[in-house]
Amino acid sequence: MSAGFSVHPAVFAPAEISTLATSLESTVLERTRAGARHLMGIAAVRRLAEDPRLLAIARNFLGSEACPFRATLFDKSPDANWLVAWHQDTALPIEARVDVAGWGSWSEKQGILYAHAPAIVLERVVALRVHLDHSTEDNGPLRVIPGSHLDGVLTDAEVGVRAARASSVTCLVSRGGVVAMRPLVIHASSKAKAPLARRVLHIEYADSLELGAGVRLRAA
Repeated sequence: MSAGFSVHPAVFAPAEISTLATSLESTVLERTRAGARHLMGIAAVRRLAEDPRLLAIARNFLGSEACPFRATLFDKSPDANWLVAWHQDTALPIEARVDVAGWGSWSEKQGILYAHAPAIVLERVVALRVHLDHSTEDNGPLRVIPGSHLDGVLTDAEVGVRAARASSVTCLVSRGGVVAMRPLVIHASSKAKAPLARRVLHIEYADSLELGAGVRLRAA
C-alpha cells in the first residue's frame, strides 16, 4: 500500500477487547512508563496475534506469509501522559549478533538483543495496533505521514525536515479497531489533552523469521 498504513474499524467486538484487557490487567508485566515490552510469551497476546482477522490484514502488506514476532503494550493514561516525537521504527529483536552490512547499533532491552535494520528488511515488516480504548483527538492519537516509508531509513534530522514539510494524518479509531503501519512510516503522538486512557497492543509481523545472511528474528 503506497500510503504505508491503513485503518480498520471494528475488527474486534467490545466483549473480545474486554476479555483481552482483563487478561492483561491480571498478568504481572514488567512495565515502563509507556507500557510494557516483550509480551509475545503471554498466551492471550499470542492467541490474538494469530487471530485470522489480524493475519489477513498483515498479509495485505506482506503477502502470503505473516509471522507475529513482537508485541508491545502502549499505555497512555492521566498518570503516564507521554508524547513521542516524529520518528521511524528501525530496531528489531534478533536471536544472535551477526556482523552483516546494513545492520548496526546493537543493544539489549530487558535481556533481548536488538539491532537497527536496513530498509530492505524493514520492508518485510508491518505493525498492527489493536486499540483497547477509543483513540480520539483528545487522548494523544497516532499521527502518520503517508508515503514517508518510501524514503527509506532517514536520519533524525531528515525525519525532522520531512515532518516539517509534509501533511500528516491523525489515525482515529474506536475500541476494537486496528491501525496497520509500516515501520518506516514517519509517525508521532502528542500528550493527551483530556484524562482519557489510550491503550494500544502493538503487534509486529514479518514475512519470515529468517531475514537472510544468518539473521533471525527473536520472538519477544
